[in-house]
Amino acid sequence: MRWEELSKRQQGLLLALVSVEMALTAAAAVDLAFSPGDTVRGRRGLWWLGLFVQPVGPTAYLLWGRRRPWSRPGPCAARSP
Repeated sequence: MRWEELSKRQQGLLLALVSVEMALTAAAAVDLAFSPGDTVRGRRGLWWLGLFVQPVGPTAYLLWGRRRPWSRPGPCAARSP
């Protein structure tokens, strides 16, 4: 199907979905590039490859590929009451 054959509504929806996909990919790539190694679950190289599997890869990285700061044991977790 060609772009001209789509209705204005379909064109708008397609542009919105592409914009969301690009934003998710950009956010995941920036996070992956600048996060310390101990905050990434699994191998970085595999996550980089996964980012190109649209739209599943960036979403999977943002949901499951990062360790949250509150999930890592901190200095308070080592102390016993």
